[in-house]
Amino acid sequence: MRHIITMRKVRVFLLLLVLAAADVAMAQQYQVGVCDWMILKRQKLGEFSRAREIGADGVELDMGGLGNRAAFDNQLRDPAQAALFRHVADSLGVKIGAMAMSGFYGQSLAKKDSYREMAMDCFDTMDSMGSGPVVFLPLGGSGNDWTNDKALRKEIVKRLHELGEMAKKRGKIIGIDTPLDAKGNKKLLKEIGSDGVKIFYKWQTILENKWDLLKDLKALGAQNICAMHASNTDGVCLRDDKQVDVPAIKALLDQMKWSGWLFVERSRDTTMVRNVVANYSNNVNYLKSIFNSLPEAEVKLNSEGRDPQYVETILGRARKVTDEFSQTYTPLGQNLRNIVANRYFELNDIYAERDSLKKTDKKLAEAVCDSKLYRSHFAFDANLAKYLDPSRIERVKNVMTYNVVKVTYEAQCDMIPTLKDEEKQQILLWLKEARELAIDAESSNKKHEVFGKYKGRINNYLSKRGYDLTKEREAWYERVKARGGQL
Repeated sequence: MRHIITMRKVRVFLLLLVLAAADVAMAQQYQVGVCDWMILKRQKLGEFSRAREIGADGVELDMGGLGNRAAFDNQLRDPAQAALFRHVADSLGVKIGAMAMSGFYGQSLAKKDSYREMAMDCFDTMDSMGSGPVVFLPLGGSGNDWTNDKALRKEIVKRLHELGEMAKKRGKIIGIDTPLDAKGNKKLLKEIGSDGVKIFYKWQTILENKWDLLKDLKALGAQNICAMHASNTDGVCLRDDKQVDVPAIKALLDQMKWSGWLFVERSRDTTMVRNVVANYSNNVNYLKSIFNSLPEAEVKLNSEGRDPQYVETILGRARKVTDEFSQTYTPLGQNLRNIVANRYFELNDIYAERDSLKKTDKKLAEAVCDSKLYRSHFAFDANLAKYLDPSRIERVKNVMTYNVVKVTYEAQCDMIPTLKDEEKQQILLWLKEARELAIDAESSNKKHEVFGKYKGRINNYLSKRGYDLTKEREAWYERVKARGGQL
């Protein structure tokens, strides 16, 4: 009997192991990356730290510029350089999900006599970098009519078959980007006739042609897709794009049992198109949240037991801080948001306790409040210091106190252009001292009260130094008015 019970326990244990392994496999079904040329880091060592900052699992690493040259401008042919790049990527935990020959966006595959050598260069680089097996090959440089030009199409098909067979021997896959829908792509793959060529599926192409993305994906089939460029044309980020139903795409890919890399190429917010971190972290974060691969923040949000509407209000305040650094959707931003939100929660708790104690013992209430504020104040600095340097911590505090330090200091200097350096320094010191007190205040009004007291101190200081503040203010008003401003 004991033997039977033991065997049952073993079977249960093994079943749990299998289920755990299945969970891990599912969690890794999708990985989200960025194209290094689009984050302005084409074959630059900084692409890995940028990808990590953005929150991507990896990069689609480009082979370098091409132009009219016979070969890519590929610095990774140098073994020492390749070793350095791989070391940095590994140390930061950033994968090389695929390689890219993006130079063919502007150059025709049919007209590059060195296409074999270029492919071999790419395969060698993939081996030295330990990348995934897929290499992206866009056919945009072959023009818009190659699909209907029989001679040109025949030449491209011939070369793709050759490259596909070369890739297959090396354990690689050529992922082509075409202007075709599923029917056209399946026909093209049949013409090419090589298992070494598949479709590097591009959402943008389907959406721009106003084809049904879900129907097209299903018609093409998981077996024909090696990776995806999971973005639309520039305009808005994915989470705000009404053309793209990302949850529905994910549900379909689950149903199709497809797995692989989703690379963000575009979908940039054109109102801030040059803000790489803000755009790509937004898109990566959104994709990972939908595709169930978004890691939890290291800093836990202390929201349990709190009113959900209140929590959302506090998170909105905290987002002003992460927006300041364009980090709202990055891993850093998630931790920073939670640190700031938790500080607001803590202040609320401290003052709520004070108000409760006041009903029975006002003196005790203030003493307990002051003691807890003291500890909270320095703990907040310590928590921020895990992620930010001192100058950035100052920026956090400035945002949380409505930038009064900056606004007031600049106004004082503009009002009295003759201020001496030591006077400017004293004004700034007092304003920063006020900020340290204001950041612990229980409300917006209380914060402004703190700054109000210090502004009074500054005015008294300047008056004693011989400044006629009434005259200075009147003259300042006229100067501001003359330059078209107002106070």
